[in-house]
Amino acid sequence: MLSLDNYLREAEQAHGHLCAGQVLGVRMAMLGLEKLGVEDPRGKDRKRLVTFVEIDRCATDAIAIVTGCRLGKRALKFRDWGKMAATFVDVSTGKAIRIAAKESSKALARSMHPEIESKNQQQMLAYREMPEDDLFTMQWVKVELPAEEFPGYKGERVVCAKCREGINFRREVQREGQPLCRACAGDRYYEPL
Repeated sequence: MLSLDNYLREAEQAHGHLCAGQVLGVRMAMLGLEKLGVEDPRGKDRKRLVTFVEIDRCATDAIAIVTGCRLGKRALKFRDWGKMAATFVDVSTGKAIRIAAKESSKALARSMHPEIESKNQQQMLAYREMPEDDLFTMQWVKVELPAEEFPGYKGERVVCAKCREGINFRREVQREGQPLCRACAGDRYYEPL
């Protein structure tokens, strides 16, 4: 693994700026990898790891940088729970650890650096310095990953009976014996015009 500073430089370059969320994400991912014993997530261990992120904010980009997990590689999974948390799964051993940022770390950052006016600058510095136990909660968890959730899975593709678009990885919904995509089954985030 790289150093905290090296990962922060990479995260800043990939994300476009450095902020407290980036620091949290880098430290969270480094801790998850350390606890799982994954030493080279972007190299020899790249197919060992699946990461679930629970927020679509800056930390997620930083976590992807450290772990090498990407949506397009099917190794980064997004759960829109609005939490500054991630679960790191070693698919070779089945071990998984969920790490969440403590809400109390914000107040601790203010008390550590009252001389800094900017809240983001306070947090950026404090989050680099804080012991892991002050910054995160950690919990060993079990994550069931069906075959279609693994990186590199090559699965059956079906066609929606209504819109005729292809559907990968068993994401279809069966209605009256017909495969439907989620949008045609009524679970859509958009409305056709």
